[in-house]
Amino acid sequence: MVASVTRTAIRLADGRELLYFDEKPGIDRSRPDQRDLVPTPTVSEIRYDVPVDQWVVIAGHRQTRTHLPPTTECPLCPSTPGGPTEIPADDYDVVVFENRFPSLSQATDPPVAAPLDDGAGDGLFVRRAGIGRCEVVCFTADHHTSFSHLSPERVATVLAAWTDRTRALSALPGVEQVFVFENRGEEIGVTLAHPHGQIYAYPFVPPRTMRMVATAERHRATRGTCLFCAVLHAEEAAGVRVVAATPGWVAFVPHAARWPFEVHLYPRRHVPDLTALDAAERAEFPELYLDVLRRFDGIFGTQMPYIAGWHQAPVRVGHELAHLFLQVFSIRRAPNKLKYLAGSESAMGVFINDVAPERAAELLRDAR
Repeated sequence: MVASVTRTAIRLADGRELLYFDEKPGIDRSRPDQRDLVPTPTVSEIRYDVPVDQWVVIAGHRQTRTHLPPTTECPLCPSTPGGPTEIPADDYDVVVFENRFPSLSQATDPPVAAPLDDGAGDGLFVRRAGIGRCEVVCFTADHHTSFSHLSPERVATVLAAWTDRTRALSALPGVEQVFVFENRGEEIGVTLAHPHGQIYAYPFVPPRTMRMVATAERHRATRGTCLFCAVLHAEEAAGVRVVAATPGWVAFVPHAARWPFEVHLYPRRHVPDLTALDAAERAEFPELYLDVLRRFDGIFGTQMPYIAGWHQAPVRVGHELAHLFLQVFSIRRAPNKLKYLAGSESAMGVFINDVAPERAAELLRDAR
């Protein structure tokens, strides 16, 4: 595994921050961004949806973002002579930079954090500036690979970058939760083919997290234990949905999985977020995660589209109640069939899963 990671910060031509995470010390990262860029206007806001008690991000400026460019014009590949990209260097290990077309930004115009009401809705039309931060995480300079083909050493570097950004973004004014995630596959809606993920620093606690915190609080009040630890222990005892495990981690298909193929990776120890993982947990995670991703690809013998997202504790609300876990799921339910969010899921939030969780776990255990 990577013993240490060297972190170097630079500024891109339009002022955005870029961070190199290098596996070897002493690499010169002084090469400047030579593009003629002006800052992209960021006019996002969040609006309060009163009937369902949650915030919605409105970001009209993102309509012009880059969409499925040819490989020769990939903005996430290293820069070449005559072909500058978002990464000035001619090679890199892991890179994190501020999204050029962010849904949330510290530079939102106008920079108003306090709620505003347009006066026409009797207090029902509340909105705020979309203050937060959105970052892009490039896992490798190799455009033609994917996360499941990375080395364990590279995954350890990515984990170090995720941890660094969770700590830094959690300290920003107004940030309430940090969400680290990856989308893979055009079926999911990926607009850049290069292996990458994203990080959102939300100015509110997302509704799913709020629901989990409230449920965990009720469980703690009635049973005196952590809800998530109880679920983990119950899944291990049942065994039928466990896919893989290490001394420090357990990967299982949840009892009430929403998606055809869905796996949750839990650290056995109760920790709130990535910053709280210890050295042993960090050392074990890469091999287990790579094993799970390769099992996803092995089910149908093809590259599975998936979403992988870290559920971390909110910065303030219910921090001590949350238990870190990674959710990985695919919308593919058969070799040539996708699970679409139709009427019940999209309109009512009631999921209908076509694959029994026990069967999904069996297929994942058998996949190689």
